[in-house]
Amino acid sequence: MEQRDFKHQTRGCLVGCVVAVLFWSVATAQRYSISEEVNEGTVVGNIAKDLGLDKGTLKNRKYRIVSGDAHPHFRVNQNDGILYVNRKIDREEVCEHSSSCVINLKTVLENPLEVHYVEVEIMDINDHSPIFPDKENTLEISESALPGARFQVQPAQDLDSGQFSVQQYKLSQNDNFRLEVKEKRGVGKIPTLVVKQSLDREKAGSHALIMTALDGGKPPKSGTVSILVKVLDVNDNAPVFSKEIYSVTVKENAPIGTVVIQVNATDSDEGPNGDVVYQFSKSMNKNILKLFNVNELTGEITVKNSIDYEENDEFEIEILASDKGIAPLTTEMGVSIKIVDVNDNIPEIEVTSFSSSIPEDSRPGTTVALISVNDLDSGLIGQVICSLNADVPFILSPSLKDKMFSLVTKSPLDREIQSHYDLKITAKDTGQPPLSSEKTISVVVSDVNDNKPEFSLSPYTFYVTEGNNAGVSLFSVTASDCDENENARISYQVNRDGGEHNKFTSFLNINSDSGEIIALKSFDFETLKTFQFQVVATDSGTPPLSNNVTVNVFILDQNDNAPVILYPLSSNGSAEGVEEIPRNVNAGHLVTKVRAYDADLGYNGWLLFSLQEVTDHSLFGLDRYTGQIRTLRSFTETDEAEHKLVILVKDNGNVSLSATATVIVKLVEPKEAFAASDVKSPALDDEDNNVTFYLMITLGAVSVLFLISIIVLIAMQCTKSTDYTSKYLQETNYDGTLCHSIQYRSGDKRYMLVGPRMSIGSTIVPGSHANTLVLPDRRRASEEVSCLYQTQYCSNVKTT
Repeated sequence: MEQRDFKHQTRGCLVGCVVAVLFWSVATAQRYSISEEVNEGTVVGNIAKDLGLDKGTLKNRKYRIVSGDAHPHFRVNQNDGILYVNRKIDREEVCEHSSSCVINLKTVLENPLEVHYVEVEIMDINDHSPIFPDKENTLEISESALPGARFQVQPAQDLDSGQFSVQQYKLSQNDNFRLEVKEKRGVGKIPTLVVKQSLDREKAGSHALIMTALDGGKPPKSGTVSILVKVLDVNDNAPVFSKEIYSVTVKENAPIGTVVIQVNATDSDEGPNGDVVYQFSKSMNKNILKLFNVNELTGEITVKNSIDYEENDEFEIEILASDKGIAPLTTEMGVSIKIVDVNDNIPEIEVTSFSSSIPEDSRPGTTVALISVNDLDSGLIGQVICSLNADVPFILSPSLKDKMFSLVTKSPLDREIQSHYDLKITAKDTGQPPLSSEKTISVVVSDVNDNKPEFSLSPYTFYVTEGNNAGVSLFSVTASDCDENENARISYQVNRDGGEHNKFTSFLNINSDSGEIIALKSFDFETLKTFQFQVVATDSGTPPLSNNVTVNVFILDQNDNAPVILYPLSSNGSAEGVEEIPRNVNAGHLVTKVRAYDADLGYNGWLLFSLQEVTDHSLFGLDRYTGQIRTLRSFTETDEAEHKLVILVKDNGNVSLSATATVIVKLVEPKEAFAASDVKSPALDDEDNNVTFYLMITLGAVSVLFLISIIVLIAMQCTKSTDYTSKYLQETNYDGTLCHSIQYRSGDKRYMLVGPRMSIGSTIVPGSHANTLVLPDRRRASEEVSCLYQTQYCSNVKTT
């Protein structure tokens, strides 16, 4: 059985080999060359022509390129066998770190199966510039470096190859360095910095060079790097003194530590090589070393012990200046010190009976301290003159006793202007030269309660939106007191004297410490539009001082009232009415007018009308501003005898409130309408008689009020300033709902709350808020601020 299976397998292998020989043929490879970065679709070569393939059979034999890449670099046209570039080729991406770049393509034909290999050499172009690894290199070279010393510099890299790689380096023009370039196998050209002449750090501590790398392109591309050469110091300079001769005079008995003179030497070297230290020469007399000392770092020569002119009037000192180099360099300098005989006792100042604190309300002449002065010298040089620094409200008054002075006030004090004085007392004798001493004493001016609280604003004006939460802080007032401590601690309270302008204080509360004002109830704009009260600020001094300020509060309207239907109203109070009109009326006939009212002001009270429901849209129309219902066309026999109209009335608030009214329109024949009018006429005659009577009474009352108003206006014009005019907004030809217009003045501004068409006759200026307009003020700046309140109600009732 095993032998039989083996025979069958052998036979299958032989058959497969024969088939492979019949249908498999391998052609020789074809080679092409193209440049990198050529555009997609560029022709590489005609494979079919170069390999001798029949173009007519390429498509049937499914001629193609075998590639595992999802986006191959090349494609072959099955119609003509031409090889095209399928996408741009970046040689540096395909053949990174390779001097030659060849892409091997495997092309296949079927029936019979043929495989041809195509080699495409990607030629490099100069598409990259030389790049240095770092933008700046720093080299440290000692100034002792000899000419010819070499320092390698990091070379540039160029992604291109061959002639397009880095070919040469150039160095910026300078006198100290030159550039050598060596070729290193596998690396390329290596630049080396060579010292041309000796360096001197004292002349130039650093050198800034620019090295440029160029490739072999035409034109060549380049890259640059900055090279900073820092010159390191060597100790080649000795210290040099700033003067050739040092000479100084010093008074006898100069205090220990007194600086006699300071010598100065500099070393042009760097670091420890340039650090200079000072010391006395070892050959100096030991007695001189007992009297003077030298600071080894600063070169200051100071007094070490008391100097007496009578013992020695001149000293010669030798100073050595050395650097801190490994082999230090030293320079020697002589200093001549001459001793001067002077008045060597200074006056002494003693303060007795000193009061460090004085009240600010002290009278001029109040004694602050007693001053005594003493000088151990005798004769003229022992006499002392005392003085006080200028620009202070104090003077020194001589006492009957010699060398005694009194420090007294010479003018009133004010702690709020200056609370502390440093008084410098100077005592000077009459010696030649005179000696003096100073003593400073501090005087504190204590506070008295002489300043009342001052409010930050006067008056205050606040705007509060109606519907505020009771018990929540609305606003605050702030006062300050120039005094200090208890005299400046302020408490606040609302003035509740019961006056007319303070009648609203019962529902206000104030935090006595912070001045925050809290409303104990919610405000309603429709009930209260503005009010005024006073806040009193009192300090805690003895006796306490107080001040008050007027607070003006304006309530801002909110849309919290829904429209109210005035007409139609049925007998049960609902917004519903019935209107009868003849069938023969023309288009535009006024059926009725829906009237409504909104208690809010401005846009919140501006009402708009719309038809929410109507049986026939072609019959009736509604004016959205006036609420008038008119016919749109004449009635026909086919129109229904009764129509229902539902009118929606809404205001213009941010969140609109609305109401609805229903009007039933009944169509009647002209005769019925005439009969109905005859029936109603007697009752109407009675009503007309009553109306006539009421109109006469009303007309008489209005006439009397008009005469009184004219008299009052004439009296007001005679008493007030001629340049003040108040402007009332009146809206003419407004046929709609009831509207409001309120004017008032606060501070230096005039405000107006208006209803619809609020811009007539007004000017909106910065500071307007919601439906409140700020009107330009034409009053004089010096005129005292007043508030004008006027409410204007307007209505227009049109009879049908």
